[in-house]
Amino acid sequence: MKKTFILVTAVLASVFIANKGFAQDDELVGVFRWYNPVDQNYITVADGQFQEGQMLNWNWKNKTFMFSAYRNPAPGRVAIYSWYNPDTKDYASIAEDEFNDDQMIKMGYTNKTLQYYALTRRGPNTIPVYRWSIRKNHDWVTIPEEGNTDAYYKKGYSRKTFQYFGIPRSIDAAIYNQL
Repeated sequence: MKKTFILVTAVLASVFIANKGFAQDDELVGVFRWYNPVDQNYITVADGQFQEGQMLNWNWKNKTFMFSAYRNPAPGRVAIYSWYNPDTKDYASIAEDEFNDDQMIKMGYTNKTLQYYALTRRGPNTIPVYRWSIRKNHDWVTIPEEGNTDAYYKKGYSRKTFQYFGIPRSIDAAIYNQL
């Protein structure tokens, strides 16, 4: 009887731990960068924000995984919003504390849409994420530190500004949920 109780308890504990691990993975979302060669603009998109077929039909190419972020708010996370400027055809991903809504609207941006939540503190295996700008077509691009930053210098991007921290791989999620 005692052995049966211990066995049942062990099985239930392992099921609980496994379910908790899956819940953490479900909370993560991949963040991708796409490029539109027609408009020469980049867009940052959370997985599931648009269907891949839609992006391809809208002439977006070169889908590149950048980092993982969170779907839900929590302490130590900042909301990231997508904004669109119809005059410059620029899509910008902006943290909620970078610019207020009035500033974004005065710069010509509309269609504020919640994308994901990012870490505000550096942790083990996090990567800093920066916003770069280019004056010639008023484009902003979000690039993790591990990205090929030399290629953006060559294209004329400058004014590198820190935004937040990303998770380089979704398998690292358990580390960040313990912070």
